[in-house]
Amino acid sequence: MTFEPQQRLDTNAMRGSLNDHARAVAASLSTEAISPRLLAGAIQVIEAIALLLIGGLSWLASSQGMATLGWGEAMLVIAAPAIAILGIRWIGGYAVAALRNYLPILSRILIGWGLTIAIVAAGSFFFELETDGRRAWLGIMFLLGAAFFILERVTVSALVERWTKAGRLERRAVIVGGGELAAELLTALGDPTSTDVRICGLFDDRSGDRSPEEVAGVPKLGTVSELVEFARLARIDLLIVTLPMSAESRVLQLLKQLWVLPVDIRISALGNKLRFTPRSYSYLGPVPLIDLFDRPIAGWNSLLKRAFDIVFATLALILLSPVMLITAILIRLGSPGPVLFRQKRYGFNNEVIDVLKFRSMYHHMRDPSAKIAVTKGDPRVTPIGRFIRRTSIDELPQLVNVLRGDLSLVGPRPHAVNAHTENRLWDQVVDGYFARHKVKPGVTGWAQINGWRGEVDTPEKIRRRVEFDLQYIERWSVPFDLYILMMTPFSLINAENAY
Repeated sequence: MTFEPQQRLDTNAMRGSLNDHARAVAASLSTEAISPRLLAGAIQVIEAIALLLIGGLSWLASSQGMATLGWGEAMLVIAAPAIAILGIRWIGGYAVAALRNYLPILSRILIGWGLTIAIVAAGSFFFELETDGRRAWLGIMFLLGAAFFILERVTVSALVERWTKAGRLERRAVIVGGGELAAELLTALGDPTSTDVRICGLFDDRSGDRSPEEVAGVPKLGTVSELVEFARLARIDLLIVTLPMSAESRVLQLLKQLWVLPVDIRISALGNKLRFTPRSYSYLGPVPLIDLFDRPIAGWNSLLKRAFDIVFATLALILLSPVMLITAILIRLGSPGPVLFRQKRYGFNNEVIDVLKFRSMYHHMRDPSAKIAVTKGDPRVTPIGRFIRRTSIDELPQLVNVLRGDLSLVGPRPHAVNAHTENRLWDQVVDGYFARHKVKPGVTGWAQINGWRGEVDTPEKIRRRVEFDLQYIERWSVPFDLYILMMTPFSLINAENAY
């Protein structure tokens, strides 16, 4: 489904439009939630590593040392965790309900672990592996593994219970639309504790009998225009649209408003007469959903990107520290004032962050709000400032922002909150401008290595920047980030628009 995104309202204006009730609910949900999918994945990794260590320790306890562990036996030690994890996944042992209430699932896990040991024993016999009669290895591995599962599942259960009561372990969802279709959806979902999704409220432009103030105990919090700001403040994960697919124009109108949010967007297929193949649907409990948009760089991908940022930002800080030290000394000698400069810029999800830069202007002429764009020959820029701006050395302190988690190494560049062209803010110049904030901004980016850096004095330049930013979000991968990092030094050769 394709469409042209509509123009967004200014963020401050949107904040003013959010009603008091919705703002209070959003404030109660402002803490960062723990992704159930990420938790399940983390538990699987922990159990796999623990079972691998248990296999090695069991062999060590029943033999003369690890030197006696041959390739065949090593393969069995590695296979045991893989078989066990797959079995636990098959019986639903990583669902939030299973992690919260360990008693119903623990006996099945222990039976599965026993079957795993039996499979390993059968494998050693089938492949005629020589174990010198040390069958105690399998017995020790079973006992240690069983003890681990009991202690681990009891501990995880206590933690999950605590996080659930604190409202942290959940996917936060909002229903877009009200009335009968929303009531049907809520009825079909049934017990709220049966899934990891929490329905936080309803948003609908209609009023009166067509959209009452409460549906099945879920309050209506405002209109769709208010939802955009609410979703950001409340850290919403999922939007469920309860409009019929036949209302195509209304659905497209909604998506034009909502696609800029870093959330999953789904349409409820309950009662939909138009049927697709089963693979076209995802499910929330028994409710079929049609997937429209997915949050970019989510789950394990977000952890992978964060690890990438920490490793490479640390290396960059070490390697570039002489350059940064010399730059700081030259700035200090060149003009009075602090070495570093802080500027308010848009970060992930439209949050305002403080971005660090080397000071390139005379201190008494500084412009922290970026009301006046720097132009060629700008008298506010110091001599050393001209050089570090043209070479982007002034951006190097942002590596600290990366380690703090405000920025990523690669992503859409963070723009100043008052950045404008021809007396218009950039979100007024470019349709769907805020969609570039669905991921963390970066020290460098796809737009920059394609020549779109420096002065933005025409609407076309900012449009092209945003176009490349959105391309990056769609194409993201670790190799893509590596490519952009490698090409960044070469892109600095072209300093035509960097003043």
